[in-house]
Formats: sequence, C-alpha cells, structure tokens
Amino acid sequence: MKFDTPATTNPIDQLKIIGKSTDRIDGPHKTSGLATYAYEHHDVAANPAYGFVIGAAIAKGRIAAMDKSRALAAPGVLAIVDAANAGKLGKGNFNTAKLLGGPEIDHYHQAVAIVVAETFEQARAAAALVRIDYVRAEGRFDLAEAKAGATKPKGGADAVVGDFAAAFAAAPVQLDETYATPDQSHAMMEPHASIAIWQGDKLTLWTSNQMINWGAGDVARTLGIPQANVRLVSPFIGGGFGAKLFVRSDAILAALGARAARRPVKLALTRPLIFNNTTHRPATIQRIRLGATKAGMLTAIGHENWSGDLPGGGPEDAVQQTRLLYAGANRLLTTRLAVLDLPEGNAMRAPGEAPGLMALEMAMDELADKLGLDPVQLRILNDTQVDPEKPERSFSQRQLIQCLRTGAETFGWDKRRAPGQTRDGRWLVGMGVAAAFRNNLSMTSAARVRLDKDGLVTVETDMTDIGTGSYTIIAQTAAEVMGVPLDRVAVKLGDSAFPVSSGSGGQWGANSSTAGVYAACVKLREMVARKLGLDPALAQFSDGKVSAGGRSIPLAEAAREAGLVAEDKMEYGDLAKTHQVSTFGAHFVEVGVDAVTGEIRIRRMLAVCAAGRILNPKSARSQVLGGMTMGAGGALMEELVVDKRLGFFVNHDLAGYEVPVHADIPHQEVIFLEETDPMSSPMKAKGVGELGICGVAAAIANAIHNATGVRVRHYPITLDKLLDGLPQLA
Repeated sequence: MKFDTPATTNPIDQLKIIGKSTDRIDGPHKTSGLATYAYEHHDVAANPAYGFVIGAAIAKGRIAAMDKSRALAAPGVLAIVDAANAGKLGKGNFNTAKLLGGPEIDHYHQAVAIVVAETFEQARAAAALVRIDYVRAEGRFDLAEAKAGATKPKGGADAVVGDFAAAFAAAPVQLDETYATPDQSHAMMEPHASIAIWQGDKLTLWTSNQMINWGAGDVARTLGIPQANVRLVSPFIGGGFGAKLFVRSDAILAALGARAARRPVKLALTRPLIFNNTTHRPATIQRIRLGATKAGMLTAIGHENWSGDLPGGGPEDAVQQTRLLYAGANRLLTTRLAVLDLPEGNAMRAPGEAPGLMALEMAMDELADKLGLDPVQLRILNDTQVDPEKPERSFSQRQLIQCLRTGAETFGWDKRRAPGQTRDGRWLVGMGVAAAFRNNLSMTSAARVRLDKDGLVTVETDMTDIGTGSYTIIAQTAAEVMGVPLDRVAVKLGDSAFPVSSGSGGQWGANSSTAGVYAACVKLREMVARKLGLDPALAQFSDGKVSAGGRSIPLAEAAREAGLVAEDKMEYGDLAKTHQVSTFGAHFVEVGVDAVTGEIRIRRMLAVCAAGRILNPKSARSQVLGGMTMGAGGALMEELVVDKRLGFFVNHDLAGYEVPVHADIPHQEVIFLEETDPMSSPMKAKGVGELGICGVAAAIANAIHNATGVRVRHYPITLDKLLDGLPQLA
C-alpha cells in the first residue's frame, strides 16, 4: 500500500479499540517471568557453552603480542577467538569501529577476544589468564581541545538564511552564550546479550536488538555470509534507548565463539563493556546567539554545535530542532565534528534534539530575562506555522502554543515569581518551562496477517518491543481493522523470518509498524469479503462478523480449514516534502534547592504533548513518563567522566554512573492534546516516546535558576556548581 495522499476516513477512525487506554497484552508474561529475553532462551540449546569478552586495556595503539597458552589450558576452556584466528571479517554498515579489534585498537574496551568455556565462571577466570602486550599510541580524548580542528561532517550542510551577522549586530537585545552537555550512557536494564547456534552454514542469534533487519544484514556483512543464512530473534528487549539499534560485539563474538567451539554459545557483556564497548550519546559544545527586538521578536538565530566521534563516525546533530522550532528571518546553524578516540558515539533517545534543547531552551529563558518577558510568552511570540527555511512548507499540525498555554494554566504558572523570591522553609523554590520538539519519521513497514478457521487473527512482523508496548498497539490495530475483540488477536514479533518492519527507534516505531499492520489487514479484509461473495467496498467488519447487502457472516467462515494469509507493507510518497510533520510539547517543572547545601530536588513535573492520534494513552503516558525521568537524569546527574589521559569512561558501571531512582522522581503528569495528523499515515498518529525527553533538562535548569538566581550552563547541574552563587543567608 502506498501512502501518498492525506488520510481520509478509514476503519481506524471507528476508535472502538484504538485510542483506548489498554493494558499491555505482554504484561502477564513480564510480571510472571515468562517473557524470554536474549540470554534466557534456555530451551533452544540443550548444552550451551559460555563466552566472556576481553576488552582492550588501551584506547589507541596496537596489540604487540597475545599469549593464550595459560587460558587454553585452564579448566573447561573450549576455544579462544581473536583477530588472529577469527578469519576474515568485514564491518557492518552501522558500525564505526570494528567489533573485534586487533592488532590495531580503535578505542578502550574494544573487544579483542572471546574465551569460550563450559561455564561462565570458567570463561571469566580463563580470560584473566590471557596476557596481552600493547603498544600505546597518542589519542585525542578532549572535545574542548579538539574543537578547533573540527570540520563539517561528510554530507553535512550549514543552514544559512538571510544575513545573520548583520541582523545579530543590529539587534537591540542580544544573547551570546556557550553551553555544554556531557557524554551519556543508555544504561538500560538488560545488557547486550546473545545466544548463537550454527546449524551447518546457517546462524541463529537470539539477541537483544531493536532493528532486526538492520541487524541481520550487519551480521551477514561482518561474518561474510549471505543474509539468508542469518536469523535474528528478539521477541522481548529489556530497554535499548538507541544502544541496540545496531549489532554489537556480543552478537558477533557469540557467533565466532560458537563456530570455533562447535557448540551453542551464550554471551552477555559486562557493565564496563556496555559503557565503553557499545555506543553512547556524545558530548556537545553549543554556542547560541539570539538577537531580538525589545518586544521579544527574534530577528537573528545562531546555533553552532561541536561534537566528536571516531574516524568515520557522525555528529550529534544538536541544531536540528533549532531549524524548525521558532520563527526568525536571519539564521545561521552549523555542525562541526571533531575526531576523538573515545568509544563510539551514536544514537541515544532523541539524538540531536535532547542535547540541542538542553541548550536552546535555556538560551530562550536567558533571553526572556534580558527582555523582562515571561518565558512562556516569549516562546508563543516566536511561534511559526511554516518551515522557517522553506516558508512554502507549512506544518501538518503544530500545537506548540496550545501546549504552552495548557501547561501554564494546569501547572499554576501565574504563581511563579522572580528568581530567588520563593521559599518553603530552607528550600528555595522555582518553576521552569521548555518547549519540546521532535520530528516525525515514517518508515516502510510490512506485516503478515493470518485468519484461521476459529476466527483468530495472527499478526507476524519483525517489529520489536523494547518495553514500549508494541505488542499491544499492533494487536489493537488488527482488532480494529478486522472487527474482532482484542483477545482474538495474537501478535508475533522480533524474528527476521517475519516481514520487515520499521523496527523500534527514532520515535518512528509505533506509527510506522501499525501502518504496516493496517495495510496487511486491509488486504485481508478484501480477501475475506471476496471469499464470502461480498463487495469489499461495502463490507463492514464488526463483532467478529462481516456484513454487506443485508447479509452478516461470521469472519471465521471465510478461513475454513485452510485459513487465509495476507501480507503487505506501507510505503510513503512525497507528503513529507510538501508538509513538515513534527511533534510538539511543553515541559513544566518545579524544583526545590536547599539554601544551605545546594541540594536539588524535583518537586513536580508536567508534560503537555501534541503528537497525532494517541494509539494507546496508557502506554503512551508511560513512554512520556520514562522520557521525563531520563531528562531529569540528564539535567542533574548523568555524565560519563572521561579520563583525558588514558581515553576511557571512568564511571563505567551502575554504581558510578548515576541514573534517577524512585526517590528522585516526584509527581509526574502527562496531558495529550486532541490531534489527528492525516499527513503522517492512515493511523493519523505520530511518535511520542522521544518527545518525552525533549526539553525536560532545560526546564529543570530554568527552574533551578528561578529558584536561586544561579545560571549553570554546563550539564549536569550538580550542587557544587550552585554553592558559590546561592543567596547569602541572613
């Protein structure tokens, strides 16, 4: 099915099941422990061996020698695979560094060997006996130091509109500040883990991967085998946040270890390897210049961004939201990439917008202070209904003003006072606001739908569920279109043997994958109607029956013994070229800051979101709450500390890398504005999972400034950065 004209009325609009707050159909499996994650498929291999990865102890250089003799002689050891005996390996399309290093080392904890043994403990003990001699080389580990040599990324382009320099110089009110965001880790609960089994020349990997088709392709490219010989299975994923968009060393080394040991191999990366071996969100340095009239209208917007990555990597595109969020006739937006020898940087929840809004939305508050304007009003004044760079492109739906106004009224924004003026005992209290923005992406997605003789509808697609509720919204879609109760739909996900879906990531998963299921179900409806001798154009599907021309027939009668199977995909035309399809929101936060110690406590949070049709308000709310929580971590605690001498992340475990816990997160509220977007898909939905993090950190930073009068422009905002500026005690 091709989606190339705006959606009109269709079966989804019945809203009998879609749009209803629905318990997750996979909930009983998860709460009872029956949901099988990558490392837990105990029934697929009767006698698995266990792998343990050795990571490089240097960040840059080469292996001079590797002595495996003591390890090979250790109890239970079956094989040790390194670059010298792994055979010829390629590199996947989605990997920057090789997943098995040696002799050259690209980054700290790059995998250099896997030890395979009868038990995990034996593999780990033997790994400690492998002696590796390194020759260390000079590396580049400091973004601030490398910033001067940063260059325009390959394929990148600056956004230049009007005459920024002249407009900024002439602006009556100017802001020119630099902001910094640190490297951050995904820190998901489930580690990167895989089970590898070879059957002849065919490989099956039970792995934790968000994008099944991408993953199968990269496994095949890396191992040099046909993709048809690779099967990836990921029915449940315990969090990914972008770290599992791409195949990592656990999958490749499990496959190499299994081939060498001639046994199935189970492998899970340890936490230090997850932090340094897999991907992370890169640090940024951002200079923002805003010029405005005395009335608050932006006349000049400048946003320059620097980030770093390994050679061949890409930037953290922190300026992308600035291209679309506010009006302004004169604009200069640049992205520069420095070469660093740190572990690979790549996508983490709302890549680009999350760190970009941490800076932009703080800058907007600073400009509001200079103007003496309310921060909400400044944002409303500078709203735009068209793409500022291409005014002929209007937004398909844009309710930013409504988000800000609804949030302000709900949150009690009118009670906000000047910085440092509100007290609650020893606590300085402040409120902050930030706009939220995330582009909507539509991806081709396919599904297969079966109808059996009992009227059961089964959906098969390689879409994944990373804790977001994919199982449920896919079941809701099939139930709505086929006219059956939700309990008459079975959903099978996360297997490369199924039709290729959009996968989970980039906030594209929900809308795209359900649109693919919609396409397959529409095809199945036509098959059913014709089988029953009914006109497909007139047939109504409801309550497990098909009705047309005065006849009403049970759906199951069309299937009979053989059943019916339909497969289709949703492809997209050029609507995104004629209209800008985006999601919007507003975050409001109240904080308390201890006037003596500088301790920061979030007191309450509100998110107002406009993100198209909300397919399942219950799971969508959960996604936004999760995004708000991650935003709080980014604002107040999350920072991968770089050892700038040796080139690694020092706090590479969940003890040293702090993330929010229950005690850090107070009352959270989410409001979804009514919205359907016919430009997005037949579902008229858009993404919301990443919108929830966008702007949160800035709203917290702005609330801290409102509480204390102290402005901290380098995240995370910790008490040591506040103490010197806190108001003097009487």
